[in-house]
Amino acid sequence: MPVDLEVERRTDGAILITSKVPLRPYEPNIPAEFARRAAVSADKPALAQRGMGGEWVFTTFAQLKRDMDAATQWLLDCPRPGPVLILAGNTPAFAVMSFAAQASGRAACPVSTTYAALGGDYGRLAHVIAKVRPAVIFAEDTLVAGGALEALDLGGAQIVTGDPARLGKPAVAYGSVLATPVTPQVAASIAALKPQDRAALMLTSGSTGLPKVVPITFDNLAANSAQCQQTIGEAAGWHDVMLDWLPWHHAAGAFVLRTTLLEGGTLYIDDGKPAPGLFETSIRNLREIAVSYFNNVPLGYAMLVDALETDPVLRRTFFAKMRLMLYGGAGLSQTVYDRLQALAVAETGCRIMMTSGYGMTETVSAFMVIHFPTDKVGIGLPAPGTTVKLQPAGERYEVRARGPNVTAGYLDEPEKTALAFDEEGFYRTGDLAVFHDPADPTQGLAFAGRAAEEFKLSSGTWVYGGALRDGLLRALSPLVTDLVLCDDGRPYLGVMLWAKPDANRDEIGRRLAAFNAGQHGGAARVKRALLLAEPPNANAHEISDKGTINRRAVIDRRAGEVDRLFAEAPDAGVMVLG
Repeated sequence: MPVDLEVERRTDGAILITSKVPLRPYEPNIPAEFARRAAVSADKPALAQRGMGGEWVFTTFAQLKRDMDAATQWLLDCPRPGPVLILAGNTPAFAVMSFAAQASGRAACPVSTTYAALGGDYGRLAHVIAKVRPAVIFAEDTLVAGGALEALDLGGAQIVTGDPARLGKPAVAYGSVLATPVTPQVAASIAALKPQDRAALMLTSGSTGLPKVVPITFDNLAANSAQCQQTIGEAAGWHDVMLDWLPWHHAAGAFVLRTTLLEGGTLYIDDGKPAPGLFETSIRNLREIAVSYFNNVPLGYAMLVDALETDPVLRRTFFAKMRLMLYGGAGLSQTVYDRLQALAVAETGCRIMMTSGYGMTETVSAFMVIHFPTDKVGIGLPAPGTTVKLQPAGERYEVRARGPNVTAGYLDEPEKTALAFDEEGFYRTGDLAVFHDPADPTQGLAFAGRAAEEFKLSSGTWVYGGALRDGLLRALSPLVTDLVLCDDGRPYLGVMLWAKPDANRDEIGRRLAAFNAGQHGGAARVKRALLLAEPPNANAHEISDKGTINRRAVIDRRAGEVDRLFAEAPDAGVMVLG
């Protein structure tokens, strides 16, 4: 797509950027679109997932449509109104219940299984159930969700599960749902859907408290799909083979599922993720399945580049068909980017196009994309149909967005909705950005931190957490996988690090010292560092299902380590820097 921008510079310093390329027409009735796709691609595999023996098990478009229609009929027969809460991993059953909920006129509310696995009072799951008031809760695996379902007040919701005999509460077997005879009601229900009907209730990450519920309409979903396909659709080849691990309860993962199915591709479900003990599963799949498009978060790319540099078979398969790689634009290290491109050149003789997908739950998915040649890591430029407002924040800009993909607000939270939008209806992302070249906006924007990650030392000096963290990761790559900056109100800056098992502690210290020497302000110099032995704990919300670190959760949970970091007489495990 060509770069053709309308740039408005206001007297207060704000800059509005809009693509002059018009958003292409799109069909908001997603269940109807899938019905048409299933009719055309009936015998083609839609989903693939490894079975118990490690073999790939395929679900065709025709089978998926039959199961969706049966589940839709069952939901139409259900007398209780309300959404369908989906508590399941990435499986064909998740896809069936999600599309069936939409086809029956009930919003689908996908929830991370982590909420059911935490134990205790299941506070987050209880909060979501009370907020959403579901009519049906689909919990595919009772081994994961059983304890939570038995402990919580479900408000009268009907449970559907793969093994109801394991539960101490009444439940309907998923198999019996799929055996429901389909009537003409299903087609009539799909035909009656309107663009502004709620298609989904998506949850924010809840990194600063309980998650907010974001209503998403069919028009929001379809507009965002059109935006992303218009900018990078042909290069991505959604009609071909996809291999992806991103969780479907998250905006980015839901986009992958929806777009692959609507475009007639085959989605291989990667049961791995960039986390200890699970990334090996992703590597196994990538050694076997060649794709033309690859999508991952920054942590996943950091782990992948290490594997690619040491595994020639993986390298050969990974680059065999590769045309486009996408990263979550906010945090990819330039060092990781450069290493990936060096491997691509060594294997294929040319660089691979890398793009960013910058967005959040409130914008459905990415609304800014790199769709132009560049060797700079960034968040790109607005997709067609979206206007980005850059509000001055010192030497940086706060990013705000308005467009057909942007939600109207949060479910039953008018105060939080009012705070999230400015007087012109732009959604306040809370992220900060700068131009790669202020004189040439067509070169795109670079991520420059999150306002929520910035904090003050006791001296009153600000620590610009996002940019500083990225700089430290570049300086410490590939020895360190991630880090957390500490902490509000302290007299100096400390950092807690996760290092690779074979990383040399002295070398980490030398690199930190070299980093400090290049900084001009005391708030950017690390005075103490501590290597963490325990990896980030997902059950404690230290790491999201997407592999991103929740800084506040890490600091709060590891108060003992933080105290060690700032002790008047630090122990031998703390690195003290000049």
